[in-house]
Amino acid sequence: MAQLVKLLDYVSRYQNDLSRYPTQYIRLKNSQWDRMKRQWEMGEELSDWRQAPDEYEQPEEQMEESKWFSPIMKLLKRKDPFEEIAEEVVVTDEDETDIFDFHPNIIYEPQSVEELRKLYMDQLFHFQLKWASSTMLERSRMDANYIRDALLRSFTQNLPDSYLLFYYPIIKVKKAPVELDIILVTPVDCLCIKVLEQEDVSAFIGNSDRFWMKKLGDKETKVLNPLIGLNRMEKIVSGIISAQEIEFPVRKLLVSRNGYIDYPGVPYDTKIIDRRSYDAWFASLQKSVTPMKFNQFKAAQSILDNVQTTAVSRLFGEPITTDEGIEETDNIE
Repeated sequence: MAQLVKLLDYVSRYQNDLSRYPTQYIRLKNSQWDRMKRQWEMGEELSDWRQAPDEYEQPEEQMEESKWFSPIMKLLKRKDPFEEIAEEVVVTDEDETDIFDFHPNIIYEPQSVEELRKLYMDQLFHFQLKWASSTMLERSRMDANYIRDALLRSFTQNLPDSYLLFYYPIIKVKKAPVELDIILVTPVDCLCIKVLEQEDVSAFIGNSDRFWMKKLGDKETKVLNPLIGLNRMEKIVSGIISAQEIEFPVRKLLVSRNGYIDYPGVPYDTKIIDRRSYDAWFASLQKSVTPMKFNQFKAAQSILDNVQTTAVSRLFGEPITTDEGIEETDNIE
């Protein structure tokens, strides 16, 4: 399950410590799945499962109390810094579960391991959205449409754990916010993905002009050349990574799951994936068994260092915006 590192301009747990969260996420995911599967196989009653409280379903007065009590008490109860460092060195599975507070529940009786796994993955997806929109001290107001976003769910639930996903992040370039498309940082390369999707079986006729032709039956309309945005995204991402002197390849992909793309003169450095090749391409991504790499973390961190974040304080409800961005980079226009 790919890790959702950044969603739009929402605050993310990964921004706090990218070197820690990815590996602990994988351990948490695997340990909780083993627990859920083992208890299901033992035939435990549904009433025996711990029902983890959802902060959005708590009574209003309880929510207000938790907003103030939980973060403040955690800060006040801090131990000596050296004790904290020592505790982080040895983290048990039980401690880790408490830290991340992910307790999957059986809300209906699955009839097979496949149904159980789907139930687990759906709950893990919601947990990822929480990670991608809140921290202990801050929270961003998440658009509920992301819960039903089929592409986001497909990427997170079906790709390997070692992939780091940036979903339409907002980058500050010379103090101006720029919304990019999808960035997928794999262990071996960084994929800049522009998604071209409209009506099913639409056909896009490409060229080097500013506009492409879209055909749907007998109807023809003009659409903005998607390579304009894709090229700009690749230039921004490449500039960020190279500015940190990181050797990590950046590749451009134009993707359509439900349409056809016809562009005989496609640039050599751009790969086109449409409904004829999407399944095979996606399957190739799923087959990756390469573990996370040091340069992958460095590349992802360099992008995180330039994102815009908009959130409110859990303690005081005050807006917090961090947008240091890129001041001067010769490789970025």
